[in-house]
Order: sequence, then structure tokens, then C-alpha cells
Amino acid sequence: MSLVLNGSVRQKGRKSSVKQDRRDDFLPGILYGLKDNVLLKVRPKELKKLIAEEGINALIDLKLEGDSKDRRKVLIKEHQTHPLKEGWVHVDFIELDMEKKIKAEVPVRLEGHSPAEKLGALVNHLVHILDIECLPGEIPREIVINMAEVEMDQVVHISDLKVDENIHILNRPGDAVVTVHIEKVKQEKAGGEAAEGEAAEAAKKEGS
Repeated sequence: MSLVLNGSVRQKGRKSSVKQDRRDDFLPGILYGLKDNVLLKVRPKELKKLIAEEGINALIDLKLEGDSKDRRKVLIKEHQTHPLKEGWVHVDFIELDMEKKIKAEVPVRLEGHSPAEKLGALVNHLVHILDIECLPGEIPREIVINMAEVEMDQVVHISDLKVDENIHILNRPGDAVVTVHIEKVKQEKAGGEAAEGEAAEAAKKEGS
């Protein structure tokens, strides 16, 4: 499903005009189109709401006042943040050919808890972002790993992830995404305590 984002074309000019746009509560940006590039501005609150609803890879119907097209199918390509303040200061969109596969980055989310955590196991989340390739309309919001199915000393590899057959994961299949294990320090401590107990028991028997 595509969500509509309204904005307008802005004219190429001095930095002062960009600063004025920001003061007027606009977020400046650029659209990298299939045949042209367009300077633009959108409302940051509307963009933030859209991302909150559908994620950073949301498929967007971009409608720009003053554009040569009525609307364009786009994705967020990149954004810049302020070094001191919260929020974005610039956003880049890329126009899509809906029949052509593209590459995208998709977050990996761990859902629930492994049964091994109750036994003191440590969950190590190693891969947080996946590189995928698919058609624009098939980009998932996220890849979910059900941790309730991950047992003690189990490793979830890229090749174990469950994704739609039309989605091609570009990461190496043998890379570990999540591991569940008892922390080595705890294991060594437990082993040391057991050895001390055995030594004390042996000494007690010798003295009796």
C-alpha cells in the first residue's frame, strides 16, 4: 500500500531560502527521478507520521505542487540529521520503476524471548540490518525472528530466516544473526566452584 505525501517544488537558490523553508516548518530535500531531479520541500510532521505507520521503507505517493507529474512512486533514499537538535534537516527521495527490482536495507527485529534466557543464557543480536533485493512493492517493513523458537546454544544464520520467496537476501548465508548461549565467564565460574567443592569434599574424606 502506498501512502500519500504532499509537498511542493522549490527553486534552486541561496542557502538563505533553505533556511527560510526550515523556519516555515518545511523539510528541504531532493527527488532523484527516473528522468529528472527535482528540488522539493515537505512537512516534516507528515513525513514522520508516515514513517511511524509504515516504517522507513514505506512506499510513498509523492505529490508535489509545481511538478511535471501528478504523483510519483518513491522511497526515502537518505536523510541528514542535525548535529545538535532532534530531527532531520534534509531528505532524499528516489523515484521507482515498480517493475524493476531494487536493493534496500531492512531492520531485523527479535520478537519474544528464548526459553534459554530463564536459564541465564545471553542473547547476542549480531545483525540488525539486512540487505535485500526485490520489487519496490514487496519490500517488507522488517524481518522478524521468533525468539520463542530459539533454544540454548542455537545460532540463527542468514540462511535460517523466513522471508517471502520473491525477496533475495544479499548477506552471506552463513553469517550468524542471533546466538543464544551461557556467558563464558559464568561457565568458568560455575566450573571453578564445582572443582572447589570436589577438592573440599576430598580433603574432608582424607581428614576423617
